[in-house]
Amino acid sequence: MLNFNSILLSTEDPKKLAEFYAKVFDKKPEMEEDKYIGFLVGSCFFSIGEHDKIHGKNPNADRILFNFETKDVKGEFERIKGIGAEVIKEPYKMGEGDFWIATFADPDGNYFQVLTPWDEGNEQKEK
Repeated sequence: MLNFNSILLSTEDPKKLAEFYAKVFDKKPEMEEDKYIGFLVGSCFFSIGEHDKIHGKNPNADRILFNFETKDVKGEFERIKGIGAEVIKEPYKMGEGDFWIATFADPDGNYFQVLTPWDEGNEQKEK
């Protein structure tokens, strides 16, 4: 069985993007080497690194979304909006449970979401 443990987000300006995500995660990175910066977020390592083929904003921002769980979607939404993240979609309720989700864009135009933890109380009911 595979275990997903990390992701690398490529950019032309890793320092700028890492400064943004340090505010989102409200912490300093655990790793800084050359042009790579990484944060341990829950059980996943979120890395940011320079790539020579990446320039400007992401032209396909909704191709992949990074999801960050929180029990306080509305509070985190306000905090992250306050640090200057671009709001793509304000908090909304999804499905039949008490599952909330909000979507932002980072400075490179990559989408990320804050959402209610997926647990038994928020499972979608089969019809």
